[in-house]
Amino acid sequence: MTRDNSYQAVMARKNEIMKSSMGIDYDVYRQGELAFDYERMMSDCGFSLDDIIKIQAETKVGNTPIFELRNLTEAVRKISAPGKGARIFLKDEAANASGSFKARRASISAYVAAKKGYKGVIAATSGNYGAAVASQAAQRGLKCIIVQEVFDSHGIGQPEIVEKGRKCEAFGAEVIKLSVGPELFYYLLLTLEETGFFNASLYTPFGIKGVESLGNEIAHQVKAIAGRFPDAIVVTHAGGGNLTGTARGLIGAGCDAKIVACSVDLNGLHMASDRDFNRKSFTTGHTGFGVPFATWPDRVDVPRNAARSMRYMDEYVLVNQGEVFYITELLAKMEGIERGPAGNTSVTGAVALAREMYRDQIIVVQETEYTGAGKHHNSQLAFARSMGIEVRRGDPTQGVNGKSIVIPETLAQVQGRKQDMEKLRLSYLKNAVKQCPIEKWSNVDFNFVAADIKKDVNWLHKNLESKSLQA
Repeated sequence: MTRDNSYQAVMARKNEIMKSSMGIDYDVYRQGELAFDYERMMSDCGFSLDDIIKIQAETKVGNTPIFELRNLTEAVRKISAPGKGARIFLKDEAANASGSFKARRASISAYVAAKKGYKGVIAATSGNYGAAVASQAAQRGLKCIIVQEVFDSHGIGQPEIVEKGRKCEAFGAEVIKLSVGPELFYYLLLTLEETGFFNASLYTPFGIKGVESLGNEIAHQVKAIAGRFPDAIVVTHAGGGNLTGTARGLIGAGCDAKIVACSVDLNGLHMASDRDFNRKSFTTGHTGFGVPFATWPDRVDVPRNAARSMRYMDEYVLVNQGEVFYITELLAKMEGIERGPAGNTSVTGAVALAREMYRDQIIVVQETEYTGAGKHHNSQLAFARSMGIEVRRGDPTQGVNGKSIVIPETLAQVQGRKQDMEKLRLSYLKNAVKQCPIEKWSNVDFNFVAADIKKDVNWLHKNLESKSLQA
């Protein structure tokens, strides 16, 4: 009998496909209408931190260097109030095998796939994760397929995504290249079902566990250099796995540093829009992913997302495209480090935040990524111009997403903008109520939601009863 591979039929089989492609029965963790046993799900991976470190060392991942950006720190102090201007440190994750922190996530998935006897791995991603999965698969003797949104309807590929696809192929992966639209998840499910490969999703417990080593390293490396733990960690935020894993690693190391998310503000551009697809210069680390995933994590290719950023996030800062391009150039000219613009999102946020912190405080930029070819900031700006976007110098706040990129003329113009955390939490609550009416919530649901937004149950009840939530 021929299997029905229509869109509707494949989507209807998604839970069955997911279970067979990962070996995780998510139903066992369900506790209520909304609640599930998050910590049990994470611990059931069966990996201690020492296990993670050992696994990653086998495939050229982890133990990356950390640098104090002394020149950038001094430049920030010159434009800060007296006594202000925190020490800025940078964790250089470009030193991982595939050139980004995503190698930490991919390393555990590839290890599990090999150990469980899968012949290959599959991931749906347009980002650095595809290259990371391909790199780790190559080292574990696994086949690899990456499903990637590359083109708009005119067949024009965003140069950063094209470069990432090239790198996947360099590591031996097959890349299924799609145009932007709703087909990505469908093709992922269809390919998983047809091949029987392991689903190396970004959002499994394995992926998040892999990033915990990053937080642990930051805590201990800074303490070895400065004699104490850092005061704040700035994390480039998209789907939430980077922040979640890093924060869990820091907590495990006994470090209670403030966790600050940072995204590029792409307000006004729709991530699934064919027109907008090539009118943005950042394909990850932006608000198109950062805000939706923070305010409702379970919108992914697994039943329950292990990346739950609001559980750990203390602040959320937005920067614009022009500010990040400026800092990318400045990092090269001032610190002799040329890294990809997307990874420099958190550097930009750190510069803005360091101006508010005292000189004896320490702020850590949590990751970098490799650059080159389409990922280079000059390539990105040239592509923007080719798409009719104005690129000029001036006040970066005057840039209009999809129409203009305004690059600062001075470091003082790099400001960043803190977001209203209460508003984000209320947005999460609205999404939760859409998923399940309040009258169906049990105590376990209330406790779960409160933990998921880093508030207590009293705060939850107060805001669930407010008229603003019903608006």
